[in-house]
Amino acid sequence: MIVILQIVMLFSITLDSVAQKREKPLIDTLDNALDLSYYLYNLNGFLPVISPITEPAVGYGGALAGLYFIPKKETDTLKFQMPDIVGAAGGYTENGTWFAGVGYVGFWKKDHIRYRGILGYGDINLKYYGKGDNILADNPAKFTIKSYFFLQQAIFRLGDSKFLLGGKYQLGKVTITAFEDSKLPFVNPRNFELTNSGIGLIAEYENFNNFLSPTKGLRVNLTYDQFLEFLGSDLNFGRFTLFSHYYLPVNKFWTAGFRIESQLATGDPPFYMMPFLSLRGVPAMRYQGELTALAETEQEVMLTKRWSVVGFAGIGTTYNSIENMDKGSTAWNAGTGFRYLIARLLGLKMGIDVARGPEDWAVYVVVGSSWMK
Repeated sequence: MIVILQIVMLFSITLDSVAQKREKPLIDTLDNALDLSYYLYNLNGFLPVISPITEPAVGYGGALAGLYFIPKKETDTLKFQMPDIVGAAGGYTENGTWFAGVGYVGFWKKDHIRYRGILGYGDINLKYYGKGDNILADNPAKFTIKSYFFLQQAIFRLGDSKFLLGGKYQLGKVTITAFEDSKLPFVNPRNFELTNSGIGLIAEYENFNNFLSPTKGLRVNLTYDQFLEFLGSDLNFGRFTLFSHYYLPVNKFWTAGFRIESQLATGDPPFYMMPFLSLRGVPAMRYQGELTALAETEQEVMLTKRWSVVGFAGIGTTYNSIENMDKGSTAWNAGTGFRYLIARLLGLKMGIDVARGPEDWAVYVVVGSSWMK
């Protein structure tokens, strides 16, 4: 579902200006370079999107989506308002993982209300490594998670400030086939079903100069999710999530980016809902714990007005228990890549990253910010 959400949010920013009419809609008249700004703005509502999937945990694959833009009426006092976006997407990877879903992103009341809704299904094949302190770390157990997912979220701007507050409701109907074909002699295959139903509270500050590929500004988000039996959940558990992204323009050629993120589980969450380290080059759910903390930096240097190179590195740590701060595992990443300014008016960049983690290499196709959430 994360892939679906990122695809839907891919074009969720305010355009600074409208492209001039031209005979070549895929060429920027300023430098005669390939540029999609004019094409995206004059789509009459519909845009097909092909997005590669390069997550090491599920293997290589692809996602196909269709986005429909619902423009708002222009007025004399407000020339442009961010259109609402409806999207549908599906994807498949080499290990048999597949998903399908629909989403809606709304910008209401002159961007004073931001709405997000998702409905989807996924059949995901993963590996469980435990908390990194037992035999599972070297002999991961395979499992399949089949899940229906439903999300309703709205955040509200405080006046005309950069602060937003809101909440969400999420529902997941999950079927797990755990430890199937495991080589561990003491673990037997088993199936079980769970319903996860909960609410969340969201507080955010954001002053990016561009939401898709920011080069200046700060975003801080604090979210608390609580799953409750009285809402239909089979288990009572929760999770705090704190992340911050900061972009500092060192000079007109060099942008320094910094990311910190931490997650804390409360109660007794199922194993697949435990926090894990999310870093390029590190498979999803490879490093889990009751508490996780990570830091990553990305340095981008412009070579021309269109092309740039990036270098990045990060490190994260898991803790098996918050009570005694029992340290679990540590993971790191490092890599490099390039970016191309594909839509100048939107400030949208895309490119490829090559990352190295503790175990292996990974390749990522990046559209917008590599830290987009």
